[in-house]
Amino acid sequence: MAVSLAGLRAGGALALDGAVGRVLGREEGDSEFARREARRFVAELGRLKGTYVKIGQMMALFGEHFLPAVLVEALRELSDGTEPMAWSELEPFVRESLGARYDELDIDPQAVAAASLAQVHLARLRDGGEWICLKIQYPGLRELIEADFDAVIRMLVLSRWVKSGRDLDNWMHSLREHLLLEIDYRREARVTTQMRERVSTLRVDSVHYHVPELFPRYCSGEVLAMEFIEGYPVTAKEVSGLSQARRDALGRAMLELFFYELYDWGLLQTDPNFGNYLLRLDDRRKSEADDELALLDFGSVLDCPEDFLLHLRRTVAASQQQDMHAIVEGLTGLGCLQPDASAEGREMFADFCLHLLEPLRPADQLPAEYLNAQGEYCWARSHLMRRAGKKAAASAASRHFTPPSREFALIARKLTGVFNFIAALDAQFNGCDVLERHVAAWQEREIPAG
Repeated sequence: MAVSLAGLRAGGALALDGAVGRVLGREEGDSEFARREARRFVAELGRLKGTYVKIGQMMALFGEHFLPAVLVEALRELSDGTEPMAWSELEPFVRESLGARYDELDIDPQAVAAASLAQVHLARLRDGGEWICLKIQYPGLRELIEADFDAVIRMLVLSRWVKSGRDLDNWMHSLREHLLLEIDYRREARVTTQMRERVSTLRVDSVHYHVPELFPRYCSGEVLAMEFIEGYPVTAKEVSGLSQARRDALGRAMLELFFYELYDWGLLQTDPNFGNYLLRLDDRRKSEADDELALLDFGSVLDCPEDFLLHLRRTVAASQQQDMHAIVEGLTGLGCLQPDASAEGREMFADFCLHLLEPLRPADQLPAEYLNAQGEYCWARSHLMRRAGKKAAASAASRHFTPPSREFALIARKLTGVFNFIAALDAQFNGCDVLERHVAAWQEREIPAG
C-alpha cells in the first residue's frame, strides 16, 4: 500500500509540474520539483529495504535506457545498508537447506557481511578446524523478487516516471531474469569452479589471480560454501600506498582479465562492485612483487551466445581502430542499431563506443591532456566514466535512440566497473597493446587464412 500511495502522490504532482514546465518552456523532468520527487521515490525504496533496494540499484545501473535522467541520478545514491537477519530467524532455513551436513559445521551466528539478497557467515569445519565462508540466501527470495518487481513497476507507472508499453515490459523482464539468475546458487557454484580452473595458471606481469576454492559438500540451492580469504579492497590506503609500478601491474591485470573473458572464455562477470574483488599484497618487497587479484563473486556472470560474442569482439576491435563502418556493423549485429537506422542514429552510437573505449586507442591518438610525461594514459585524471555518462544521457534523450539489448547494457556495465577499478588504483598505462594482443590471438584462432 505504501508503494501505491507514494506513486499516486508523485504521479499527480509530477503531471502538474510537467504541464507548468511546458508552458514556461522548461524541459520536463529537469525541475527542482522533479529532483525532489526523485529523491522521495528513492527514499521510499530505501525504507522498504531488501529486494526493493537491489531492484533500485539495478535500475540505477541500467536505467538510462528507459528512465528519466533525474531519477537515475537519484537511484545512484541508493545505499544497500542492509541489517543482517538475526541468526535465530535464519538458522532453521540453513539447517533445512544443508540437512545432516549442518551438524558438521560450527557457524558463527554473527554475520560478517550483509546485502539485499544474502549475508555471509564464517563457519569452522568440525573435522579439521578449517574456517570457510557461507554465503546464505534469504528465505523465500524468489517469491519476494517476483512480488517486489511487480510493486516497483506499479510505483514507476503510478508516479509517471515511465509509461506502460513494450519497451518498459522488455527491460523490466530482462532485469527480473537477471536478478533471478543472481540467486541461482547452483549455477554460481558451477561458474566459480570454471573460473577457478581458468585462472589457476594465469599470470599478468607480476600479478596472479585467485578464485576461492568451493566446498561442494556444504553448498546447496541457498548456500554457497567457499574458502575464507583475506585481502584489501582497491580503495584501501595500503593499496594507494603501493609503488606506481605495482598499481599499474594490478590495473593491467584487471584489463587483461576482461579481455580473457571476452576473447577467450566467453564468460563475463558483469557486476562492477568493488566488493567483488580483493587484493592480496606481497609484503616482502616494495617494488616488484607477486601480488594477487582475488575474484570473489560469480552470481552475475553472462554466458554469451556465440553470435553475440562475435559481434561484440568485432565492435571492440573496430572501436580501437576507429573504423566507423565496422562499428556500425557490429552494433547492428548486437541489436543496438536497426538495419534501417538513420545516419544520425548510427553516428551517435558509434561515437559513444569510440568515447567509451578511449583508453584503448593507439598512443598517438590518446587525448594529450590525460597523459603523463611518458605519454601514458592517466586513468583517474581522465574522468572517463563521468564524461561517458553525460554522453550516454544525451544519446538517450535523442529521437534516434534505440534501447540496447540487456546483454549490451551488461557489457557497458562491465566496462564501467573495469575502468573505475583501474582509475581507483590511479594506474597510468596505455591499454592499446593489451587489446591488440588479444584481438590478434582471436583472429588467428577464428578467422581462416584466406
